[in-house]
Amino acid sequence: MRVVNTTAQMRDPEAGPHALEEIQSLFHRFRVETDLVHREQLAGDESRRGLVEQLVARQQLASLMPKVRDLHVADMAYVLEGLPLEQRMLIWSLVPDALHANVMVELGEPVRASLIERMSREALLHMAQGLDTDDLAAMAAELPADVVERVRQGLTIEEREQLRTAMSYPEDTVGARMDFEMVTIRDDVTLEVVLRYLRRFDDLPDHTDQVFVVDRKETLQGGLPITRLLVHEPETLVADVMCRDVLSLNVFDEAIDAAQAFQRYDLVSAPVVDETGRLVGRLTVSEVVDVIQEESGADVLAQAGLREEEDLFASVWASARNRWLWLALNLCTAFFASRVIGAFEGTIERVVALAALMPIVAGIAGNSGNQTMTLFIRSLAMGQVNASNVRRLLAKELSIAGLNGLVWGAVAGGFAWLLYADTPHGPLLGLVMVLAIILNLLLGALVGVLVPLTLDRMGRDPAMGSSVLLTFTTDSMGFLFFLGLATLLF
Repeated sequence: MRVVNTTAQMRDPEAGPHALEEIQSLFHRFRVETDLVHREQLAGDESRRGLVEQLVARQQLASLMPKVRDLHVADMAYVLEGLPLEQRMLIWSLVPDALHANVMVELGEPVRASLIERMSREALLHMAQGLDTDDLAAMAAELPADVVERVRQGLTIEEREQLRTAMSYPEDTVGARMDFEMVTIRDDVTLEVVLRYLRRFDDLPDHTDQVFVVDRKETLQGGLPITRLLVHEPETLVADVMCRDVLSLNVFDEAIDAAQAFQRYDLVSAPVVDETGRLVGRLTVSEVVDVIQEESGADVLAQAGLREEEDLFASVWASARNRWLWLALNLCTAFFASRVIGAFEGTIERVVALAALMPIVAGIAGNSGNQTMTLFIRSLAMGQVNASNVRRLLAKELSIAGLNGLVWGAVAGGFAWLLYADTPHGPLLGLVMVLAIILNLLLGALVGVLVPLTLDRMGRDPAMGSSVLLTFTTDSMGFLFFLGLATLLF
């Protein structure tokens, strides 16, 4: 990912939100002004109506332009993502052409797709020509094939090979995320030679905290941190001060695993090698941040049962379709839960208080199970769960659920007893609450561990629809436990 600074750069971390708020206020004011002009022209000279509306539109654009052009490209992307489509396209038209590529890289896929769909072929071609090779490879699937081909034809032979290489790796691997801009040196030269070599660059690649040491076959030998380059004597050989135990990544490593390595070792950049050990690129911390953000966002969406990332201002139809799959499943599970309740109609008729207390059993177990599931999904994502410790973790979660069930079941049972103390079933209601909550919390913990684990073993996202399955289980089985125990005891 690239971020290019504009000349009038705002370094306020709240610049994006502030700009979005100001632009939204301007759009509100523009709407009021346009309505007033329209009403006045209806009562006046119709021949002047078009001219006045054009003048108002020009004034509005003049007011918006400085708000947009003074922003950092990341803040421009933030503003675009926070506006409905019509306003988004207007703001996009005010972004300087030279920054289109940089802003496009910063956008989320749904918003980027909405812009690409409405841009002309020439505008898309101009934008794509400003992309780095790695960014072009990442965005190639979203761009028209003829645009990608025209851009490819304009690349150098080296850039074409880089593009082909990046597009040949699966989307979630390091190879698809790596950056080709890096500095390489040999180990048989002095630091003075390296310094003279670096001074030939107008700018070093972003996040250059080290230069990579390779042999004549481009095989990675190690890395030379910039700090060592600066503090050692110029006559020192690179081989004497380089780091030979540099963490290197393979092109086929999972991007999220690489991100965890960056987090563990506080890396800024890491070399990427192919199967033969040849240096082919590097991974930077900026790309790692994107990987972590995308992964966490995908987990949140998947846990809620959403099939894919959604533009906040997408059409009602598109947003509704994105939510259908798990809503349909939820409807089926709700009917199942209703049949569980229907099987105990006789018991509920005899003890009406059961109907009022049922949601408590289901609700507290759902909350407890969700805590377990969230913790377990996170642990799976970080690679902390394996075959040797999964049984111990399951036993721990069941123990926690049993303890919480005993404590909070007793609290709930005590309240139930007090509320219905004047009925013949008061004491038994309290006992049923205690037992049902303990059983349902144990079940919630079991589901919270086994569902993500099973999905992970199947090669699926552990968060995919997990909350929907948990809710179904704790609701239906909670009703079954509570009403079944009540039937037996009453």
